[in-house]
Amino acid sequence: MRTTFFLRTILCFLILSSISVFAQNKAGRESILIDKDWRFSLGHLYDTKKDFGHAEGYFSYLTKTGFADGPAAKDFDDRAWRKLDLPHDWAVEQPFSESASFSHGFKAAGKNYPEKSIGWYRKKITIPNDDLGKIISLKFDGVFRNSKVFFNGFYLGTEESGYNGFEYDVTAYVNYGGENTIVVRVDASMEEGWFYEGAGIYRHVYLQKTNPLHVVQNGTYVTSEIKNSNAEVTINVAIENKGKFDGFLEIVQMIFNAENKQVGFFLEDVDAPEFYKTANFISKITMNNPLLWDIESPNLYRLVTQIRKDGKLIDNYETSFGIRTIKFDPENGFFLNGKHVKLKGTNNHQDHAGIGTALPDEIQYYRIAKLKKMGSNAYRCSHHPPTPELLEACDKLGMLVIDETRLMGINDYHLNDLQRMIERDRNHPSIFCWSVGNEEWQIEGGITGERITNIMQDFSKSIDPTRPVTVGISSGFKSGISNVVEIMGYNYLGNGDIDAHRNQFKQQPGMGTEEGSTFATRGIYFTDDAKHYQSAYDKKPRPTFYSIEEGWKFYAERPYLAGMFIWTGFDYRGEPTPYGWPSVTSYFGMMDVCGFPKDNVFYLKSWWGKEPVLHLLPHWNWSGMEGKEIDVWAYSNCDEVELFLNKKSLGKKKMEQNGHLEWKVNYASGTLEAVGYKNGKKVLSDIQKTTGKSENIKLSFDKENVLKGSVSVVTVETTDKNGLHVPTANDEIMFSIKGGRILGVGNGDPTSLESDQFIDDIALVAINNFKEQKGTSATLPQNLSNYPESEWTEAFKDRDYKKQAPSYIYKGEFDLKNNSTSNVVSFFYKKIGVETVVFVNGNKVEPNQEDAQKYILNASVLKEGKNTIHIAATPLQKVKDWDVMNTDPGIIQVVTPAESWKRKLFNGYAQIIVQKDENAKEVVLSASAKGLKNGVIVVK
Repeated sequence: MRTTFFLRTILCFLILSSISVFAQNKAGRESILIDKDWRFSLGHLYDTKKDFGHAEGYFSYLTKTGFADGPAAKDFDDRAWRKLDLPHDWAVEQPFSESASFSHGFKAAGKNYPEKSIGWYRKKITIPNDDLGKIISLKFDGVFRNSKVFFNGFYLGTEESGYNGFEYDVTAYVNYGGENTIVVRVDASMEEGWFYEGAGIYRHVYLQKTNPLHVVQNGTYVTSEIKNSNAEVTINVAIENKGKFDGFLEIVQMIFNAENKQVGFFLEDVDAPEFYKTANFISKITMNNPLLWDIESPNLYRLVTQIRKDGKLIDNYETSFGIRTIKFDPENGFFLNGKHVKLKGTNNHQDHAGIGTALPDEIQYYRIAKLKKMGSNAYRCSHHPPTPELLEACDKLGMLVIDETRLMGINDYHLNDLQRMIERDRNHPSIFCWSVGNEEWQIEGGITGERITNIMQDFSKSIDPTRPVTVGISSGFKSGISNVVEIMGYNYLGNGDIDAHRNQFKQQPGMGTEEGSTFATRGIYFTDDAKHYQSAYDKKPRPTFYSIEEGWKFYAERPYLAGMFIWTGFDYRGEPTPYGWPSVTSYFGMMDVCGFPKDNVFYLKSWWGKEPVLHLLPHWNWSGMEGKEIDVWAYSNCDEVELFLNKKSLGKKKMEQNGHLEWKVNYASGTLEAVGYKNGKKVLSDIQKTTGKSENIKLSFDKENVLKGSVSVVTVETTDKNGLHVPTANDEIMFSIKGGRILGVGNGDPTSLESDQFIDDIALVAINNFKEQKGTSATLPQNLSNYPESEWTEAFKDRDYKKQAPSYIYKGEFDLKNNSTSNVVSFFYKKIGVETVVFVNGNKVEPNQEDAQKYILNASVLKEGKNTIHIAATPLQKVKDWDVMNTDPGIIQVVTPAESWKRKLFNGYAQIIVQKDENAKEVVLSASAKGLKNGVIVVK
């Protein structure tokens, strides 16, 4: 019987009065971040022995359920593997190599390095008995790439793309009340893009628990329609029933503002979906005078969706959303909430200096805040779906987003990826456009491109009709995709006649989805091809490409163009055009890979931002060039700028709209000053001074650390005796840390082949040529005897487990490349006997007190080259005839301590990313260099 009015009123009262409790107690739904304490080791692409014996079993995980072998097996011994936390990118840890991939930044990983192309991850978790009856799943935000996931030895599935989130239900495989093993095999041998992509589990992983009746993952879709001063919010929720629930359910929808005040409520009774079926339900809520989301005031709301049955809370699912309107007009560009907004965007890949693609959440915010500071209001995800945290940063900081799928096509591989992206991301108010392709030269100009675009465009609309669709096009704007795409995406105005295309398709809105591709090296003002340095002055990069200023003027002067997206906001690893080795990063960015601004940032800030700007370039340290002519530029939005050298005026010039100013100045050391005027009054000045030599190390927090968390970005520089930043410094700085750890270092130098990370090297050395002799007594020897060489036989071969000897003595060999006293060498024994005595090079070694199957080997008993290990053991006995007995004695682990963390300054700057330990009160980061005064900074 349906809920009566009286009961519904009581229920509403109970829900409202206890919402603060519900907000913390998820009522059967838990999403537990499980990034900490994984084990990791590199495997091998095709050598199964080097891949820990995976896929060697008679029955494989594909032939029989639960038959995972090698590291995929539940009880595989991973003690010798490296311990780490996610997110993790193993490619960034590798050295550079000239024979490695140009597009991926010459990191020695991938298909040409089979020993560095496979990564294994393992983690053990305990799931309590109380969870029996719940749906237990593993949720991965992204693994690069071609991941296979196992749980307790059961194969769950494969996800090919490195950019898709995915989820596996493990409910049936759980060992409730005990230990469970998650295993991920990652194959990064194949590249999906032509840019650095990293390798490994580089996004978050969650253990998710729900009741059998629950809102599906990404199962809410919130849209709104503004009418007068109100908004009608439509909520579509998908509910799945993996249990025996039947009859009526109550669906409760509650909306809360930023102050956690309820501003909307809806309750309805519905029929539960059938077993293992999903049903969609639609609710509508009218909100009075909602605060709209926009780039200046990114107001967000929180939707709480609850499923109740018989008054009991079954599920509680939260969705962040915003209310706003978007519109493209073919004559007047883009409108947000009815107001015209010129898109001032950048394209970006997802890697960052020192850490590759494994970005902590704080760095996502850091990068978006950097772009906002530059005056940018839009971000194109180039060329794949981003991390969820990047979109959250854009929502909270007010950055419009073009969300882009990886590959065009009409089959399940392509459309399923597109659907997952849209369903995951469609509640983000920052997203104003879906992109279904980029520079697909094979199909852009023909009928095939039209057909594919029409299908992908209509398919996108079937999932989210509220946003338009675009494609970035670069091979001409005359036919094919250009004819049918909803929002024309022009990639580089030099690739076709944009005005002509617009005149032919006057009802088709357009924007510059890529523009610029200019080359610049931060802090360099003379191009030097021998050193792979590109001048930072904004110049045309190639005959058919345009400078940043030329590009912005073109789009700014055309109302029908919604705006432009510069290639790129940040430099990125790989694609080091116009050079090759030893350049390892791009030159395109307005900022370098660390986020240090190049001079073009200040041009954009002048005309994209609202604050007064005056920036003078270049620096004024030109010893040896006295009397020679230097190009001096000023970026400003002032009316006029006057230049002074050592207080002598070199003339006042009027600033052109969207332009810059130039002077030719004969160099003399001292002070170069620019003064900016508005309405005839001095409002700003900028000074470049000739500095002395470096004397001090200065550490400072980057101002764009906008999210309070455990990760901080620290800028490293040197100053002279007067405290002035030295723009030409290249000192090598050494770092030490207490209370935390260093995640990575960088300096923005596109030719730097320095290490990004300094981590202990862990080598796993196999025990080879393993042989045995029978013992005559169950009493094991405490000293090693001389055993006849003729009596050694292959260990365990043809062993009759019903007629075993009282004991066995085994002999094997392992090779050490060096026997440094700083190395830590351990033998991780895998049990081949009931009682065991171990000898290395004739010396008895004792087990570790904390782990009786681990032996730490002192350098005094080891030698460089071949070492011999003997194991005396009483044999294990088979309980059942079909028991598989272990025949692997274990593995030798060699830990070579890392060098101290260090980085050279590049043109005066370096960056270090630090993470505070979980229980530390503060982090103390110290920096030192030869001949310089040390620097110290404290992170509270």
